[in-house]
Amino acid sequence: VVYFVLYLLQIENYVVENMKSEMAQIQQNAVQNHTATMLEIGTSLLSQTAEQTRKLTDVETQMLNQTSRLEIQLLENSLSTYKLEKQLLQQTNEILKIQEKNSLLEHKISELEGKHKEELDTLREEKETLQTLVTRQTYIIQELGKQLNRATTNNSVLQKQQLELTDTVHNLVNLFTKEGAVLLKGGKKEEPFRDCADVYQAGFNKSGIYTIYINNMPEPKKVFCNMDLNGGGWTVIQHREDGSVDFQRGWKEYKMGFGNPSGEYWLGNEFIFAMTSQRQYTLRIQLMDWEGNQAYSQYDRFHIGNEKQNYRLYLKGHSGTAGQQSSLVIHGADFSTKDADNDNCLCKCALMLTGGWWFDACGPSNLNGMFYTAGQNLGKLNGIKWHYFKGPSYSLHSATMMIRPLDF
Repeated sequence: VVYFVLYLLQIENYVVENMKSEMAQIQQNAVQNHTATMLEIGTSLLSQTAEQTRKLTDVETQMLNQTSRLEIQLLENSLSTYKLEKQLLQQTNEILKIQEKNSLLEHKISELEGKHKEELDTLREEKETLQTLVTRQTYIIQELGKQLNRATTNNSVLQKQQLELTDTVHNLVNLFTKEGAVLLKGGKKEEPFRDCADVYQAGFNKSGIYTIYINNMPEPKKVFCNMDLNGGGWTVIQHREDGSVDFQRGWKEYKMGFGNPSGEYWLGNEFIFAMTSQRQYTLRIQLMDWEGNQAYSQYDRFHIGNEKQNYRLYLKGHSGTAGQQSSLVIHGADFSTKDADNDNCLCKCALMLTGGWWFDACGPSNLNGMFYTAGQNLGKLNGIKWHYFKGPSYSLHSATMMIRPLDF
């Protein structure tokens, strides 16, 4: 029994030891499992903490960057404010200086006003006196102006009367001369002037407008006489100089003439025919380009036919400086206008080249063409043309046709 009891005790001790050992093992396993779990939780927390730390670091970096920008802007604003304050201070100083100067000037002005008050009063009195005098003088000037206007009006009336009397005297003299009532010292009657050559030989050697009586013409004709060129005595039958007269006209106007002898004009084909029928004439054509160069063409014999012959041109003996060859058709050409086509071309030269002229087959000349001003006169086939002087498309500045008796 004792042994059995001892045996049981040993078994009990063994069982107890085994249970302790198992319990220790269980506790150890539990501790290990808890430790692993805690490690996992700790690792997760560390990861989350690291992530949050990184995010916080990023936010902090952004905050630092933003803070740096704001500090830079604040610094720039501070600099601008400083500059503005400096400028404001300078302006304030200048204003103060100006105010000081103004104060000094005002003080000086006050002193001057105080010193010269009496002088100013005297000047005011003199000013009032002068104003009164000016008012009186203005009234006198107005009265004188009225008198001057009346005198000018009277003078104009007198000038008009003088012109009318002069014209009347000229008409009486012309009429008296035409009727042969003026007697010379030798007892002979003075013949009426047939052309400017007669005028020149009668002692009138100044260029200007004269009245002539052409054979077979019922009325006298006013012409311009050139008494200066090459011995004088030239009767101008055509003149161009400024484009003031329209030369784009029809047959009837070229027949009877147009324009003003004191400027641009065409004497008239009927008068040219009648004049060149009374004796033999020389024709001179005076030309000038836009550069001031002058030239002339002269024909020893010149006359034209009657209207039935279309005022045909007849020329002989060409010379001059406006080309070795004549720009007028020597063998004769009929006169053509825009409403009378008498040229030798299938086209109508007067319509193409404008004006009235002895065109032949349009020909190398037309002194009655369009007038073109300087700078616009080049490349103009319908201008004032004289081919053998300046070419076929150069429009001249001026042209004058004049005749004089062959035996002058």
